[in-house]
Amino acid sequence: MDSLHLSKFKVMDSLHLSKVKDMDSLHLSKVKDMDSLPFSPQDRGLVSHPPPTGPGIMGGPYTQQPHGGFTPGSTPGYPQPQGQTGQMGNSMPYGDGLNSSFGKLNFQSPESRVVNLLQERNVIPPDGVETVKPNLAPDFKKLNCSPDIFRCTLTTIPQSQSLLNKARLPLGILIHPFKDLTQLPVIQSSVIVRCRSCRTYINPFVAFIDNRRWKCNLCYRINEAPEEFQYDPVSKTFGDPMRRPEMKSATIEFIASSEYMLRPPQPAVYLFLLDVSFNAISTGYLSSFCQILDDELDRIPGDARTLVGFITYDSSLYFFNLSEGLSAPQLLVVSDIEDVFLPMPDGLLTNLRDCKDLVKDLLSQLPKMFEGNKETNSALGAAMQAGLKMMTATGGRISVFQTCLPSVGPGSLQAREDPNARAGKAVAHLGPATDFYKKYALDCSAQQIAVDIFFLNGQYADITSIACASKFSGGDLHYYPMLHSVANPAEVERFENDLRRYLTRKIGFESVMRVRCTKGLSIHTFHGNFFVRSTDLLSLPNINPDAGFGMQVSIEDNLHESSTVSFQAALLYTSSKGERRIRVHNLCLPVTNQLTDVFSGADQQAIAGLLAKMAVDRSLSSSLMDAREAMVNACMDAISAYASSIPASQRIGTLPCCYSIRLLPMYTLALLKSAAFRVGVSTKLDDRVFFMEMCKSLPLNYILLKLYPSMYPVHNLEDKNSISKDDQMIPQPPHLQLSSANLDRQGVFLLDAGDEMFLYVGGAVSDLFCQEVLDKPNFLSVPDGMTDLPELENPTSERLRNFINYLQDQRPFHSKFLVVREDSKARMQFFKYMVEDKTEASMSYYEYLQSIQKQLKG
Repeated sequence: MDSLHLSKFKVMDSLHLSKVKDMDSLHLSKVKDMDSLPFSPQDRGLVSHPPPTGPGIMGGPYTQQPHGGFTPGSTPGYPQPQGQTGQMGNSMPYGDGLNSSFGKLNFQSPESRVVNLLQERNVIPPDGVETVKPNLAPDFKKLNCSPDIFRCTLTTIPQSQSLLNKARLPLGILIHPFKDLTQLPVIQSSVIVRCRSCRTYINPFVAFIDNRRWKCNLCYRINEAPEEFQYDPVSKTFGDPMRRPEMKSATIEFIASSEYMLRPPQPAVYLFLLDVSFNAISTGYLSSFCQILDDELDRIPGDARTLVGFITYDSSLYFFNLSEGLSAPQLLVVSDIEDVFLPMPDGLLTNLRDCKDLVKDLLSQLPKMFEGNKETNSALGAAMQAGLKMMTATGGRISVFQTCLPSVGPGSLQAREDPNARAGKAVAHLGPATDFYKKYALDCSAQQIAVDIFFLNGQYADITSIACASKFSGGDLHYYPMLHSVANPAEVERFENDLRRYLTRKIGFESVMRVRCTKGLSIHTFHGNFFVRSTDLLSLPNINPDAGFGMQVSIEDNLHESSTVSFQAALLYTSSKGERRIRVHNLCLPVTNQLTDVFSGADQQAIAGLLAKMAVDRSLSSSLMDAREAMVNACMDAISAYASSIPASQRIGTLPCCYSIRLLPMYTLALLKSAAFRVGVSTKLDDRVFFMEMCKSLPLNYILLKLYPSMYPVHNLEDKNSISKDDQMIPQPPHLQLSSANLDRQGVFLLDAGDEMFLYVGGAVSDLFCQEVLDKPNFLSVPDGMTDLPELENPTSERLRNFINYLQDQRPFHSKFLVVREDSKARMQFFKYMVEDKTEASMSYYEYLQSIQKQLKG
């Protein structure tokens, strides 16, 4: 097993502070972070230490071993990270201050039973993959953060790094910090109670010694609660501090005082950069954009101060004066794109409320204004530079709509992809061709500007390079390949629905996020779209509800004095209404000294999500083949470590696996076959890179749905086991594994891959189903390319439509829908998701399991 060690999987820390320009030059001090109150120099970010160099997949650095391999361990002579806990107010350790304990897991419990993967093929339960819940005391279970927001790869934390090494499982956390929530306690108080040492916000997992004193669950310091904390805002009486909202919810939001800002909260500012080159106009996207924005102007988040502006560009830049008092928008043309300047000092950003009529007038004119444009060049870089100049004083959001490769001016690019090498193993150009867009992003981040990019290209556009403008500024990416109003109306519909959501979704400005953890743990190697402002503070000029983040965790000191550990994420942001707010999430997990408990508490979905993020970094720092090998090694190491922990009699002739990680090989195979990491299959470089970016920045549930979609038999939906929602009965068909063996020619199957859904209709489907659902007499009458279902008044049609609508409502983005006949040319779009099938370029799931068994024996 030495050759299989996970140390092959070293993680690039390209975002670390030491790899980029000096932060003093970025002027990020415009926004005060959560630790700005004067306690310790470390607390204020004035003293920091770099994280361990060369972190490995286990969450720790590595030391060279005599046998030539690598094992997780500690780096000799490396200074221990400081600045998270500050100076202890009391040197006595308070490891057991939470008054909680968790029961020892029974080895025969479902989570810890042995699964022979070679025999038990149906490893996904009919009701879907279970969400692992930490084995905490009942009171803590009710208070813990939702796994949709905050989860850890291990829901039972090993007591020491050596125990983690034995498990060979990655330790990290995944967080969806700005998720849309229907119920979110909001507190407005003159006093926000925090630990005076480590600055942790008071939360349900601290221990009150008496009504005035509480012990921090991260650094164990004893603090005094202010008198105001005795007041219960619900009953409006003084008394038990445990009645406070902060003590009853793991997710809470504070309305911050002036102490949390160095300048007045910024207004909502939106600037749109629109490609109007020949290629852009031919797609028809501009008409869609103008119509959707015109429809949603009244719903864009903001207040009376909201500003909006527009720049269009081809080989020149076109600005629009929308100053109050004008009778019509004024067009201003700048053809000097090498040294960009603004044609006028004011009027390019206008108050939306005061000048709405001018904005609407412009939106009605734009499609006609550039109709017939023959200019093929695109000066994207120059347009971005102009946008930065316009927004430097305010900050805000730049939304870029790009349809081709930037060809002139700053940031111009040349085609790098070789179409004949798309199926090769040596995938080149995964890194950017220029640092222009990364440097631009850092300049934007310094001014509290985020860049969101919509790629609408049919040909290669070098997403690898341009995406850096979003990655390092806290923005997000959208991709609509082959978008065309005539040739691809389904993609246009997806774009329009997503744009409507994008324009109206909640947004936070000038934000920063810090994640803290219990003493003895250390967070390092962050994943997502942001800039690392200090060793543990993420700069997020914008935060949106669809952004996810991952962090790796290492165990630096033994946790033998603790029965639980905690993580706390605090997001400080300015709302679109101009309020400074702090959203806090808390996660509590038990600690164990038993290897069995570690495996039983493994969260296989979170592990897969973290491995995907780490594999993207590995692809960029080394090569795609190294990333693939590292993922395979991670899977084999976990299975090998578990096999070593069970009696030898249970290992003979089997591939034993703990029930809690039984899906890890399947998820690993899904990653290997995904557009991000596959080889031997022709894959456009832009498609590959965009999938990688999604692995890095999407919340876990969206990543999993794309990696391993959900498939359901829907030809015989029943009300049995249905759930009720909005006075409708929603069927709950069983989940099927992604294998052609689960398809039946007489059946109909729905495949939900997140941003697209397929209804696969078998060739021998009943005529009755075709009539009741598809409004066609029989299978042969079902047309190719159906993109929606007719609304027919019968129970069969209503059940299926209710179920599809229910799935759609579970996500914020639009899912493209397509009916696929068994004999249709489009069937390959469906079958590409059959992860468990064998293809010319990849092995089947069963063959993959056999290869794991063979290598483990070898």
